[in-house]
Amino acid sequence: MTDYLDGNAAAGALSEVFAVDVTAAITRCDGCGQTGVFADTRLYLNAPGMVARCAGCDHVLLRVVTTPTETYVDLRGLTYLRLPTS
Repeated sequence: MTDYLDGNAAAGALSEVFAVDVTAAITRCDGCGQTGVFADTRLYLNAPGMVARCAGCDHVLLRVVTTPTETYVDLRGLTYLRLPTS
């Protein structure tokens, strides 16, 4: 049994921050350089927020913490988050 979900589980929380579906975005890990869709990340929810980790090297890609008044989004683990334009 694993203690993580795939990146699709972040769709609801990230839709409150981004106007597009981030789970379909292309990401590049700053740790190992692996490129893929955000939905393929490993999402951990057993924390004060969400933590997305690279499926290749387990590097932290993204953190999201929501308080009653603010949402903090930390993308330091990503070289980029490529979103489609309409």
